[in-house]
Amino acid sequence: MKNIFKDASGKIVLTQKPNLPIIVWTVSKLATFLPLDSFVIDFFALVAFGSLFTWAWLEIFDGVNIFRRILGSIVMLVLLTSKLWM
Repeated sequence: MKNIFKDASGKIVLTQKPNLPIIVWTVSKLATFLPLDSFVIDFFALVAFGSLFTWAWLEIFDGVNIFRRILGSIVMLVLLTSKLWM
C-alpha cells in the first residue's frame, strides 16, 4: 500500500507545487464568478474545463506515482460525467 505514494526515487509524494494547467484552471474558474457577459463567462468555463482536462490527462499518463494517476483518472471521470449530464 505504501508503494502507491512513492515516486521513482522512492520518496513519498502526495502533493506537488501547482503546474500551469492547475493555475489556469484556478484563474479561469474564479473568473466565471465575476459579473461579466455570458459569452465571456462561457469562454472562461471552457478554458477551465480544458485546463483541468489537460491536468488530468497529464496525471494519468505522467503522474509521479500510482496515487497521482488514480487522482487524475478520478478527475477525468468526474469531468466527462459532468459533461454527459448537462
